[in-house]
Amino acid sequence: MRTIRYGLIGCGMMGQEHIRNIQLLDNTEIGGIYEPDALMRQAAQELAPAAIFADSTEELLKLEQLDCLVITSPNFTHIKHLQTIAETRPLPVLVEKPLSTDLQDLAVVNDLNNSFPEPIWVAMEYRYMPPLTEFIKRAQSVTGGITMLSIREHRFPFLPKVNDWNRFNRYSGGTLVEKCCHFFDLMRLILDAEPTRIMASAGQSHNHLDEIYKDETPDIIDNAYTIVDFNNGSRSLLELSMFAEGSKYQEEICAVGPEGKIECLIPGPTRFWPEDLGPAPTPKLVISPRDPKGPYEVEIPVDPKLLLAGDHHGSTFYQHQKFQQVVLGNATPEVTLHDGWAAVAMGMAAQHSAKTGEAQLPRLTPAPA
Repeated sequence: MRTIRYGLIGCGMMGQEHIRNIQLLDNTEIGGIYEPDALMRQAAQELAPAAIFADSTEELLKLEQLDCLVITSPNFTHIKHLQTIAETRPLPVLVEKPLSTDLQDLAVVNDLNNSFPEPIWVAMEYRYMPPLTEFIKRAQSVTGGITMLSIREHRFPFLPKVNDWNRFNRYSGGTLVEKCCHFFDLMRLILDAEPTRIMASAGQSHNHLDEIYKDETPDIIDNAYTIVDFNNGSRSLLELSMFAEGSKYQEEICAVGPEGKIECLIPGPTRFWPEDLGPAPTPKLVISPRDPKGPYEVEIPVDPKLLLAGDHHGSTFYQHQKFQQVVLGNATPEVTLHDGWAAVAMGMAAQHSAKTGEAQLPRLTPAPA
């Protein structure tokens, strides 16, 4: 297999995770990086010393050796970079979530969907966490068809980012977009259905209220309940708390149907696990069929090498394995622009519902043919 040379746009915490995971693959090189922040650029140079560092996206695109691009810049820049790539030099792209932070980008997304000549994959890496992959594989058969799906995330507050862009809705898209687009994507994937109504209650109760940035206090919510109805008659609930450090499991996903229930329990990132609690638990499934034998558990450990490479239980590595095949022309993106936009639109509808008290219908793109 020929060597694939990657160009990265943005190289903060998530960009560095991408580098570490790309380097675990065979036949790959980091060919070029554009990162304007000096500290992040230094960190990227230590991880990829052979990479050529560019001073702009346009300069990066002039590197002839690049075979593909990974966009890991701040949320509000993703669409701008995609437009620049489309106008300058289209290459296969893996773009981090969320795809957009503004509903006005829908026309741009539709145009990219219709005219961009290379594959675009939206990085919804939660799909590829080994415990979630196994949950998705088993859920329909265990439940006999999912009627109810619940997702609970109890975690720590948002981490600091360059210039603290993630403290404000106008840059991040808001918590239910920035953080929870992953979960809205999982809802659509697991239920194999489209949302028809979204209702939410949310607030900023504890986090970042004592922080000031240029006379502004952060406006991102830190807790929410969101209910989503789907066009196949199923429904889903998202419960979010961003002030629940030390929870045994960060994510708990549960599907229930007429034949049984299946749960997926996932601890938080290893590097944030409180040492005084002892070793972090192993991710597992709890399967409860309508059977007198009762529930049973299936542990799903993750390769320790992959845990060291990032905070997402190996999912970034498995995502890149699949994206590598797309770049080689052997596969098509599993997470499309339509999927990326749908997750954003659901998050924005949830935030609007929480603000107005009214149920919302998300503005989806036309489904791909």
